[in-house]
Amino acid sequence: MDLRLYRSNLSYAGLTLHTSSSGPVSGLDTLYLVIDDGLHQALGEVRLNCAYLNGYEPEYLIERARWGIRSFDWEASADILRESVQASGLPAPVRMLIDIALWDLQAKRTGLPLAHLLSGETPELSYPTNQTLFLSTDAAFDTQVATYVSRGFRDLKLRVGQNIEDDCARHARIRAAYGTDVKLAADANGAWTQFEAQLRLDVLAPFGLAYMEQPIPPGDWDALTRLAVSSPMPLMLDESLATQADVKELITRRDATSGKLQGHLKLIKLGGLTPALTAARELKAANIPFMIGQMNESAVATAAALHLAVAVRPLHAELYGADGIVDDPAEGLTYAGGRVAVRHAPGLGLDFRAPSAPICLGE
Repeated sequence: MDLRLYRSNLSYAGLTLHTSSSGPVSGLDTLYLVIDDGLHQALGEVRLNCAYLNGYEPEYLIERARWGIRSFDWEASADILRESVQASGLPAPVRMLIDIALWDLQAKRTGLPLAHLLSGETPELSYPTNQTLFLSTDAAFDTQVATYVSRGFRDLKLRVGQNIEDDCARHARIRAAYGTDVKLAADANGAWTQFEAQLRLDVLAPFGLAYMEQPIPPGDWDALTRLAVSSPMPLMLDESLATQADVKELITRRDATSGKLQGHLKLIKLGGLTPALTAARELKAANIPFMIGQMNESAVATAAALHLAVAVRPLHAELYGADGIVDDPAEGLTYAGGRVAVRHAPGLGLDFRAPSAPICLGE
């Protein structure tokens, strides 16, 4: 078994990522894992420059990935390997990196697209996705809205949280231009206090938002419950939903909030496809609406999230991450007509060209 790590800095065409929590981000510092068993090449990915989300610096994640690769028994079965990875104590981003590659390898060995392996069915390998509008100048914002709508993307999420007057003005311009043909949601990335959130949810309510994402910082479930009870729209939990324990806490609060707390599941928070699949099934069984989403990530991580969405059919999907990357080493995803699709092939369905020399794994 040959295992290699590659690191690459990727960029978007004419787009700067900017939220109230991240500040401006010019590109994606990305780590790839390639597993080659002599017959199949499997791929994993994780974005490294996400310390504003998880507190992990890139060099630490690389060191832990190198340790993990040296530590596991790669001749064990896929199920045992995935269990070992999830029980390893490695940071969630590193577990995501390895877990995706293990699922890709298993699907390729069985000759199935990953979504078909996950679901036991043969669904179409595409899914509707939103597009996110980052903090920017008004001119850049309006141009981006027009571009997305012209491409068939009518599910838009606005990043908010810095200035409520600006937030309202941007929602108002979209409604004036496109009416209710466009679905709108917003994401404050935890920028508000509970008091501020109560006021601002009411101010934004006339724009008909499908949900407000993470209005207050994570950590205070009672505050989130109180806010949800009075909120004019559902609240989507992102940063608050970082572990399996958080998923269970969300489920326990379903009745107290009349189902107005929803869940945004991301591989990078939970540690890969394995825990995200479990969480999705638990939320579906509890009749709690959820989203399968991602950070801005390149094609490998995006394809993994897409296959999961196809398998579990969430109410919302946020799979825009690879759209517009100009130097992605993986190919096979397409964005059009409000959907993201991957070709019908075993595993993730991607081709990969190593972007650099491999990282030394050490002894």
